[in-house]
Amino acid sequence: MENTVNIAASQVITPTELLKHWQGHRGLTRKVIEAFPEDAFFNHSIGGMRPFSAMVMELLAIAEPGLKEIVVGKTETLNEDFKHDHKKATFLKLWDKATEAINTYWAQLKPEQFQEKVTLFGQYEGTVWSSIFYFIDNEIHHRGQAYVYLRSLGIEPPLFYERH
Repeated sequence: MENTVNIAASQVITPTELLKHWQGHRGLTRKVIEAFPEDAFFNHSIGGMRPFSAMVMELLAIAEPGLKEIVVGKTETLNEDFKHDHKKATFLKLWDKATEAINTYWAQLKPEQFQEKVTLFGQYEGTVWSSIFYFIDNEIHHRGQAYVYLRSLGIEPPLFYERH
């Protein structure tokens, strides 16, 4: 049965293709971060939502540390608050560093692990694949909020389908 699952999964999408898809989203989110004026990145809000900088801190706290936890097997601490000196450039450096770390951890992930059950950050239960999908879905969700922010600032956001 396990062999059948692995074969069926690879016929839909391979781990390499999934990483490329994820990294395409990460590249687009990076462009969205770049599109924000410095002050608006930290302060602009609509309807009580958090500024985009706070959303990006959440994304940085989840994706790379979550994947590391999956690969290494050691529970990580969910930390959405880190020193950034109130500079967008710091976020971009952290984003790039996390992107490279994701590539490194991904290379250590075995296809048979995708079906394993995990509890990330000691509290979020799922499978490896559902956790990775959450990392991607959560990023898309917050990027959508950022698109609304950018439009409200009179800034045309990057095209959502350009993820290369």
